[in-house]
Amino acid sequence: MNQSFDGKIAVVTGAASGIGYTVAHYLAERGARIVGVDVSPRIGEVVDELPGTGHLGLVKNLADPDAAGEAIAETVERVGVPHILVNSAGLALLDPAVDVTPARWQLTLDVNLSGTFYMAQAAGRVMLEAGYGRIINQASQAEGIGLDQHAAYCTSKAAVLGLTHVLSLEWARSGITINAVSPTVVETPLGKAAWAGEKGEKAKEAIPVGRFAQPEEVAALVAFLASDDA
Repeated sequence: MNQSFDGKIAVVTGAASGIGYTVAHYLAERGARIVGVDVSPRIGEVVDELPGTGHLGLVKNLADPDAAGEAIAETVERVGVPHILVNSAGLALLDPAVDVTPARWQLTLDVNLSGTFYMAQAAGRVMLEAGYGRIINQASQAEGIGLDQHAAYCTSKAAVLGLTHVLSLEWARSGITINAVSPTVVETPLGKAAWAGEKGEKAKEAIPVGRFAQPEEVAALVAFLASDDA
């Protein structure tokens, strides 16, 4: 497999921590120039510490429908047309279904689903013109498995999978591939917080290998899907 990303520009959302950070680091180690997009004001410092040079950090709140277009426009202006987009930004607000508030429901959909769509739409426009692109969306096993207190999260990830199907159908003949990665619980700060204690131990018992996934394992799969070999 060609694991060199020399000359490739990769936009990674949620790049300040968790899977997004690990993906950004993995691609940067292999030569990619990273544009990290995150709501955290630390994103500039984070990308400056990545291997290589010329990375860019953009502070954007993807719950804002205008943020994605702004992020891609700034990427094109300051770095170039992106070859790769990895949609890793997400959140998990856990509540019993009867207690989910309208605000927490909407925020989950705004970030996990709408943020993914608007980033893919904005990147897709410039990728279609360029005739090349790799888009990888972070979905979850929660797209098809019910999880206690995850009503909003499971709904958002199921919708991300449906969105991925449509985009891959529409853009395949234009040189753009769109895939979703759907791991089980990943041991990021978000995953550890959501699956701490007895609940997490019981969940591990239901996983054949008896453990949760590591961010580096997800990043390796994302890198393959982002490569020319995919």
